[in-house]
Amino acid sequence: MRFFHSIARCALRTPVLMLLAALATAIPAAAQDPCSWSRDVRLVNGKIHTFDANDRVVNEVTIQEGRIAYVGPAAGRKLDPCTKTIDLHGRVVVPGLIDNHNHFVLFSHRPGYDVMVETATSIPEAMAMLKQRAQTVPSGAWVTAIGDWTPRLFKENRLPALAELDQAVPDHPVLFATFGPAVTNSLGKKFFESKGITVGATGALAGPAANAALGELRKIQTPEDAIRSAEYAQSYVLRYGLTTSVDMGVFADPGSPGLQDDFTFPGIASGNPWSVYNQILALDHRQKLDERVRLFMISMDQSAALPILTERLLNVFPDFGDNMLRVSGIGEFASPWFSNFAGGQHPANYEAALQMVAKHGWTYQQHTLSLAEVQFTAQTYEKVNAVTPIADLHWSIAHVPSIDPRTIEAMKSIGVGMALHGWKYLQGGQGTPAGQPAGPPYKTLLESGIHVGAGSDAGDISILDPWYEIYYMVTGKDCTGALINPGEQVTRRQALRMYTADNGWFFHQENELGSIETGKLGDLIVLSGDYFDPQKVSDEGIKQIHSLLTVVGGRVVYNDLH
Repeated sequence: MRFFHSIARCALRTPVLMLLAALATAIPAAAQDPCSWSRDVRLVNGKIHTFDANDRVVNEVTIQEGRIAYVGPAAGRKLDPCTKTIDLHGRVVVPGLIDNHNHFVLFSHRPGYDVMVETATSIPEAMAMLKQRAQTVPSGAWVTAIGDWTPRLFKENRLPALAELDQAVPDHPVLFATFGPAVTNSLGKKFFESKGITVGATGALAGPAANAALGELRKIQTPEDAIRSAEYAQSYVLRYGLTTSVDMGVFADPGSPGLQDDFTFPGIASGNPWSVYNQILALDHRQKLDERVRLFMISMDQSAALPILTERLLNVFPDFGDNMLRVSGIGEFASPWFSNFAGGQHPANYEAALQMVAKHGWTYQQHTLSLAEVQFTAQTYEKVNAVTPIADLHWSIAHVPSIDPRTIEAMKSIGVGMALHGWKYLQGGQGTPAGQPAGPPYKTLLESGIHVGAGSDAGDISILDPWYEIYYMVTGKDCTGALINPGEQVTRRQALRMYTADNGWFFHQENELGSIETGKLGDLIVLSGDYFDPQKVSDEGIKQIHSLLTVVGGRVVYNDLH
């Protein structure tokens, strides 16, 4: 590209170049920019928190050819003429955020014109979001809000009703769905009833009816619709500075082909495991993938033969891909998991599956939602480690609502990490023993010295906005304002480090991502407020933080600087 840039600077010096210049009038304006190829950016006059080993704060950083070149003043070093210099006027900069466990692929595959209502605090506020979205979509198109909210998110603590959806969006069919129930408006009710789906008088869709309704929308979603949804999804997360998503896959929808004996589960957390990635692949092929995506592959074979896991391991290479899209691991399941741990039942083929994963050299992460699940996972990891050491594979346990000291030390000794997720922000403390923190035990695990990172588990049941997750880590308060995780709060710097520098480890890119250091990939964000100063940004104000400028590999992929 630098060769072509040199030619462009010689424009009009020869008749041939004069002709090329004339032809350029037919090319879009972006293509005429002689520096459109450049990934060189210099940020000056800022408070740049590097999150390196010394937690340096500098006032200048330079990215060249997509990587961090100079941390601190460039000191007269020669820069390419296409380097874009941005004066930060004292604003705060941090590394691009990394979510070590979410379901970004599910989010990118939602049918209709989706609206993220996860930051709404009332039904009128959510309805205003739908109304605004409806004003920008084609006539007759579906407006949807699928997942990442629960009724307790709203002060009314209920689903919206058909009449409320009609008032907000009278001219488009609507599906407003969470993990379980859903509701639709009059146009949606008419459509679903024409498909034989029962809809209540208030627009309610319960259980199988909610799943069937979502299935009907997926049937009419075209490949280009899915690509558009993926573009919306990445624009949403880049606005908050989330530059890398570690995706943990989808449940296999019962209607998917070639599942053999795989466990299936219908609903918003499910999809066709073979085609659900197509829109992400399409963006990557079109060079329009602006957020880094790391894929972990789910399989839930029910037989001892483990047919689908075997095919995955034999036909997909670990860490295969490039710095934008890469297959990074197996997880968050490698066998059926939803048995009654309280009753002592466990997946019979779990150890065999994990022995196979380790033998083939894959990173692995396991979902857990109880102490019994954490302990069973840890015990199995120890058995696998006795055969194939897993420290270099960077295995981890996900969610971790609680953990005991013996398990912490056992996992620390064999090199296992803990991926902690704040889904309790939405779910609250229900199910937690009286007087106990709802979890995860952020502070306990940090103080233990075991490797810890953070994420959201969003895409269907949790909040994707990383600043809400960080708010929960710092305050221990859920979406109603109730303190549910007392004693396990962490400092603001600890929380943000867990969302940046500590997270590359989970997919073997700790030397590439997560901090602003020479040689690392040039991912960083300019914050809307000084997150580190409680006098300028209160605890409640953390939820309002967003990115003013998001840079991925030296490319400005979101810009709201004024």
